[in-house]
Amino acid sequence: MGKEIEHKYLVTDSSFINMASSHCEIKQGYLCREKERTVRIRLQDDKAMLTIKGETRCDTRAEYEYPIPLADAEMLLDTLCLKPVIEKVRYIVYYCGNKWEIDVFKGRLEGLVVAEIEIPASDYRYDIPPFIGKNVTNDARYYNSNLLQGTIPL
Repeated sequence: MGKEIEHKYLVTDSSFINMASSHCEIKQGYLCREKERTVRIRLQDDKAMLTIKGETRCDTRAEYEYPIPLADAEMLLDTLCLKPVIEKVRYIVYYCGNKWEIDVFKGRLEGLVVAEIEIPASDYRYDIPPFIGKNVTNDARYYNSNLLQGTIPL
């Protein structure tokens, strides 16, 4: 079984931009966003992925991810995904040996900036970059699948 252990934080300032080693545009939509499971389509640069995730328990959930044809992903985003879709710019920052993904949201979510770190175990210790703020790992309002429901204070 695929497993994802992830911690999520709000970002306090834009210093991550100068620390980033790369960035990319992401467009993603959801075919299903129930508490017990989510099914996501994501376009990232010239790649497309289908991702299936189970219910989050603390910081851990089942995750399965598969590449799909780009044209199929575009069609799914346009016709079958729940609206609106999420658009964001993702910055990659390596800090003290760990990879951080910082998402700067666009459109209706403009102003929201969230950082995530995937870790090998829930008790894994890591250093916090200077741009990191409040831990929102267990706040379901910040799950990407829930963001467009209008409950995030920006």
